[in-house]
Amino acid sequence: MPKDLLRTLIIIIFVLIAWVPTELAGIESLAENAEVSAAIAVFDVWCQHTVYNREQPGVSIGIVYDQDLIWAKGYGYADLEKKIPATPKTAYRIASITKLFTATAILQLRDARKLQLDDPVAKHLNWFHLNDTFDDSPVITIRHLLTHTSGLPRELNALYWDDMNFPEHGEFIKMFQESSTILPRETELKYSNVGFNALGEVVASASGKPYPDYVRENILEPLGMTGTEVMPRKNMPTLAKGYGFRIPGQPRRVEPFFDKRALAASGNMASTVEDLARFMSLQFRDGAAGGAQILKGSTLREMHRVHWLRPNWKSGWGLGWSVVKVDGQVRITHGGSVPGYKTFVSVVPADKFAVVVLTNAEDGNPSSYAKNAFAIIAPAVKKATAVTEEAPVSDSSWTRYTGHYEWSDGSPVEVMLLNGELTLVDPTEDNPWDGRIRLEPVSEGVFRMKDQAQKGELIRFEIDEKGEVTRIIMPGYSLLRK
Repeated sequence: MPKDLLRTLIIIIFVLIAWVPTELAGIESLAENAEVSAAIAVFDVWCQHTVYNREQPGVSIGIVYDQDLIWAKGYGYADLEKKIPATPKTAYRIASITKLFTATAILQLRDARKLQLDDPVAKHLNWFHLNDTFDDSPVITIRHLLTHTSGLPRELNALYWDDMNFPEHGEFIKMFQESSTILPRETELKYSNVGFNALGEVVASASGKPYPDYVRENILEPLGMTGTEVMPRKNMPTLAKGYGFRIPGQPRRVEPFFDKRALAASGNMASTVEDLARFMSLQFRDGAAGGAQILKGSTLREMHRVHWLRPNWKSGWGLGWSVVKVDGQVRITHGGSVPGYKTFVSVVPADKFAVVVLTNAEDGNPSSYAKNAFAIIAPAVKKATAVTEEAPVSDSSWTRYTGHYEWSDGSPVEVMLLNGELTLVDPTEDNPWDGRIRLEPVSEGVFRMKDQAQKGELIRFEIDEKGEVTRIIMPGYSLLRK
């Protein structure tokens, strides 16, 4: 090899090594962190025992932190007869997790100004009419379908889940128009596959493309989800066989392959742990849409927050996502269930932590694996990735601002230097510590409030011609120094 070429190759190698982002290098070592690796080892042993004890065919699990799949493994078999092992690359029918992709498509089209969430569905689907038994309810909108508050039935009036013979497009429309609403709009959260099938039709109408093509071109391909299919084929080489319930002393029933046809948007897709990890990582990203950032950060956060809250105030629904609160932690989740497969994904946006569990059995119970992943692995990951905040450093000149101030009605406020931060304290409150307002310096005499209802707003300490602080100017009022 010529010396010049060898020298060039060496330079390229060193450039590539140097180019690896610090963040990525840190993530690669995350699973090697002592506490994280110990937690994973314990979780792994528990999974092995549980799959064996339950006599499950196969399970594939992935743990995601931020932009990386930090650990993934398969247990058991994708095909019991052929002894094909389950792996993170094994494809499973993800069932209703498909709805997350349908919702993502709708939000993409909203951001592209091809629809609005409060559009009547009939604006985009001229056939969208049925027997509405609640004439005084609002018109059914796209938002109602996304949040399962439309009052539509869960399923159409047909036995397609018995014979797995799902309707084609024309038949679906006819069956829809022969159905009736079950509840008034915006009164209860009622999960509806029918509603998400209609959303798939809205995607096609607003985009001008068939639903499968739109999802593939605008979601799967940009995210690099090459092992995922919207309309899986029976001979899809990576697809795990689906199995029925365990009956003691009998082999598990092999569930037949099915195609949901016109009902695809509510639960037809097949995907892998590795691919769904890419979709989970999307949930943690921010910034403008483009490339693999298939939705802008503000839209992702809009999907994650509660849009309909159940009366118990413990769970509700976002835009496509279920939102639950577990031990004070907000998780966005979705499960899936079709004959032969049970699946579950759960995400904590605040911690950038997610779990993907795919099973190929009717009694796969994927949420139990996710529950233990959160109990065992999540705390170790959170500890390993915690960012230690530097203690605030105060300016000695700030002591000039400290002292006693009063509103015009005589209500007191103390300005104190606490933990290196200039702080407003109301001594009349039952808990003045929780009600305190910390101040962040902006310029000489000007601070930004960091807490309470005034968060983000500016205050100014007014100084007279003698250089004495006389009052605090706040948005809408002032406090005189006493």
